[in-house]
Amino acid sequence: MIVCVCKSVSDRKIRASIAEGVDSFDELQFELGVASCCGKCADSVRDVMMQSGVCASRCGFEPQPQAVPMMFYERKAA
Repeated sequence: MIVCVCKSVSDRKIRASIAEGVDSFDELQFELGVASCCGKCADSVRDVMMQSGVCASRCGFEPQPQAVPMMFYERKAA
C-alpha cells in the first residue's frame, strides 16, 4: 500500500528500510523522503514503524491524549 503519495513510498519500502537498519523517523525522512512534502503521511509512517517494532526506539510517536467527552447544558430562562 502506498503510504506517501508525494514520494510514492509504500509500506513495503518502509519495512525494507527498517530491515536494513533504519530505526528512526528522521532517518526514514532522509532516506525515503516521507513526510517531507505535504506531511500528511507522517502518522501512517509512524504506524508502520510501530508495527515493525521500532517505535520503542525512536519513531517520534507520542500517544494522543484521550478525548474528553463534551457535555452541553441547556440554559433555562430565568
